[in-house]
Amino acid sequence: MAGKTQPQKLKKRIFKSYLTSTISISMVLFLIGLLGVVLLNAERLAKYVRENIGFTLVLKDDIQQTDIDNLLASLKSANFVKEAEYIDKATAAERLKNELGEDFTGFLGYNPLLSSVDVKLKADFATPEQLVVIERKLTEFPQIKEVSYQHDIVKIINENVQKIGFILVFFAVLLLVIFFALISNTIRISIYSQRFIINTMLLVGATDRFIRAPFIKQSIKYGLIGALAANVLLFILMMSYASEFTGIISLDDFTIFGFVFASVIVLGILISWCSTYLAVNKFIRLKFDELFY
Repeated sequence: MAGKTQPQKLKKRIFKSYLTSTISISMVLFLIGLLGVVLLNAERLAKYVRENIGFTLVLKDDIQQTDIDNLLASLKSANFVKEAEYIDKATAAERLKNELGEDFTGFLGYNPLLSSVDVKLKADFATPEQLVVIERKLTEFPQIKEVSYQHDIVKIINENVQKIGFILVFFAVLLLVIFFALISNTIRISIYSQRFIINTMLLVGATDRFIRAPFIKQSIKYGLIGALAANVLLFILMMSYASEFTGIISLDDFTIFGFVFASVIVLGILISWCSTYLAVNKFIRLKFDELFY
């Protein structure tokens, strides 16, 4: 009876150790996959930020509707304009009233605001050099009284977009190294409970390759399960927050997501195989006396 209980306890302990490593792998791969999605969408993110840079064109007070229509038509046909929105005096006053929380027109007795056009640029033109050229072009329109945009913010955004790209790449490499070490230690701990089995196999003349084979096979299986679990979690996260990611991450880009999901699976198998190979080799080289420490 005691003989039967002992193997069952060992099997349960081995299963728990592999379950722990599988959960660790899935969490690690989930974070790597998430970072991969961000990295592969970095250009789209930069484009999204730049396309929210724009001009406010203050129109002349005596402008006619036909002049407004002509201006909008000219702006929308310009190669640097993504979209142009006309805001009349009443709408501008209503927006400012909501921001201030009080009706300033009632206090002043009239609406001092002028009609305007909000212009958002295409990402390729949202650079400090291009903005100066575009500003000069816009001032040539007779309907426009004033052209304004925030020069400092544009400069800061362009500088930070480049910095963020470098930081993400550095963080991705650092994270991969840390996670590889973490998974390696987790797998090494799970194999530690079977070190005496490894030693017994060596005593009966088993080759290193023969000893490694079942451990690697088992580890790859759990690595694959962990990778699939990570992909499921990643898919659920993306779908749950699809509306929040609009414009930043395109859920319709199956190439990017297919590449990320495939990479997660490959990494799960590769890291599990490599970590198990190194861990088993370590215990193969240990002498019998060293197994107790």
